[in-house]
Amino acid sequence: MHVVNLKGGRPSLERARKRLSEALVEARGRGVLAVKLIHGYGSSGVGGVLRDGLRSSLRKRRKKGEIRGFIRGEAWSVFDEESRELLELCPELSRDPDLNRCNEGISIVLL
Repeated sequence: MHVVNLKGGRPSLERARKRLSEALVEARGRGVLAVKLIHGYGSSGVGGVLRDGLRSSLRKRRKKGEIRGFIRGEAWSVFDEESRELLELCPELSRDPDLNRCNEGISIVLL
């Protein structure tokens, strides 16, 4: 799995979206199946602009068919059906340290 830190340098939402686009193009070009996005969860603890904005972008990309799907970090668990399907496709993801950690600051994208 390719890991991309989108919150580094505290970018604006638009800059983070640009980084997301670049990261997905690069990962697809390398034949990567899954990308872990580190977007943070918001310094207030109630949700951040990057997390919410990037997840909105991912929903739109899924709807357009640009990505196969994504899993919110808080759902990235062996108890989640989508997560189990991804783990079956890519068993090495079972070694991801965020699996089963309910990490709201990440999202897993399936290309």
